[in-house]
Amino acid sequence: MTGRAAGIALLVVLFASFMDLLDATIVVVAAPAIAADLGASQAQLQWVLAGYVLALGSGLVTGGRIGDDFGRRRVFLASLAAFAVASAACALASGPEVLIAARVLQGLAGGLMVPQVFGIIRSSFAPASMAKAFGAYGAVQGLAAVAGPLLGGFLVDADAFGLGWRAIFWVNVPVAAAALVLGAQVLPESSSRHRPALDLLGAALSTLGVLLLLLPLVQGREWGWPWWCVAVMAAGVLLLAAFLVYERQVARRGGQPVLDPGLLRVRSFSAGLLAALFFFGAIGAFFLTLSIYLQAGTGRTAWQTGLVMLPYAIGSILTSGLGVALAARAGRALLVSGSLTLAVSQALVWFAVHDGRDPGYWAFAAALFVGGLGLGLAAPILVTVVLAGVPGKDAGAAGGVLSTVTQIGGAAGIAALGTVFFSALDVPVAGASQLEVLSSAFAAVIPVEIALYVVAAVLMLLLPRTTAAPTTPATSGGETAAPRRASA
Repeated sequence: MTGRAAGIALLVVLFASFMDLLDATIVVVAAPAIAADLGASQAQLQWVLAGYVLALGSGLVTGGRIGDDFGRRRVFLASLAAFAVASAACALASGPEVLIAARVLQGLAGGLMVPQVFGIIRSSFAPASMAKAFGAYGAVQGLAAVAGPLLGGFLVDADAFGLGWRAIFWVNVPVAAAALVLGAQVLPESSSRHRPALDLLGAALSTLGVLLLLLPLVQGREWGWPWWCVAVMAAGVLLLAAFLVYERQVARRGGQPVLDPGLLRVRSFSAGLLAALFFFGAIGAFFLTLSIYLQAGTGRTAWQTGLVMLPYAIGSILTSGLGVALAARAGRALLVSGSLTLAVSQALVWFAVHDGRDPGYWAFAAALFVGGLGLGLAAPILVTVVLAGVPGKDAGAAGGVLSTVTQIGGAAGIAALGTVFFSALDVPVAGASQLEVLSSAFAAVIPVEIALYVVAAVLMLLLPRTTAAPTTPATSGGETAAPRRASA
């Protein structure tokens, strides 16, 4: 495709990507309003966020394979329609359970949709134009990082038509409808000649295993930590072990498993998986706890909370281009520097809040801006650097697994660090004000965040020192994808 039709096709998939990226961030600012309106418990609030991220990560690899089999245009339009329906279900949710279920459906639809975006770009543009198309995708990532907290705060505070927080989901519906109409007219159909059988059992075992590990982390405090919480986690470990055994059997039969166990023998790839898990796990929970602290503790509105988070997004945009440009020569150094810069940012946040007083806007802005600089150095190139140590024939499978692990890391961080935060809130402090209680709980999370970033930096030392000119890492068999930016 060339000319106007290719431009419209790109616009359609970028709109869809923007919605997906926005929904990973916009809910954070609205979380306190959602909890107050629906009477959601603290654990349910964690699931509203973690359920979306976990479902999205679970669908990425399988979604790419489904597009290869049934046609990327067809799967893209179907998943876009499902995303719009799930968004409407979120907006109409009558209780926290319904909202969680709708968020999971949203995440599954996003997991099907995102891999098709990259496949459609690759099949619609000539090699000379493809770099510009993926550059436009990167710009959309940056825009979503800025727009998420601000748009979420604006919509909640504006309370247009009395919708309140529900407007953050309704906004997806007209955007998706317009993209569907245009997409049906201009998107080309494409599929893969090589169509390996879907490893549905492997995907199911891995997803269920991770879910059983996360369930006690989120719900254990409300359940009173009964003995069977440990049993559930043990069952999760056993399922993940069964997953690895089954994947080895699939690989021996010549199939294409979700995770080829042979990849784990590549030291840089194994280290990269752990680094991504810790790195994105730290990011996943920080903005949830920050949003609750700012609104319930300091009394800021949702809009003011979005403004506090804005410097983080601006910082990440400023350095992301630098990171991508220098990755070929100093990829590992940039990753380590970015992770340690985020640790420094967390230390600055701790010094700002540990005394139980509201430090004011600029203290937050400075600390979060530093964090954004670190994120921009590391997040856009992490996948590319990790894949530099993987044999070229395995890059597609490895990229899909790594992209999935980044999402699982975000969900695990929300589960584990959210529990640390809410458990600290339960500790009675005689004579303490609401701000002091929330400051103490928020400050309790930050040392764990620092430790995660430091551990990630140590693991990053095991990654390749340099890499070839940055490419777009794969998400499914034979198709490549730009790495997703994790942000507020």
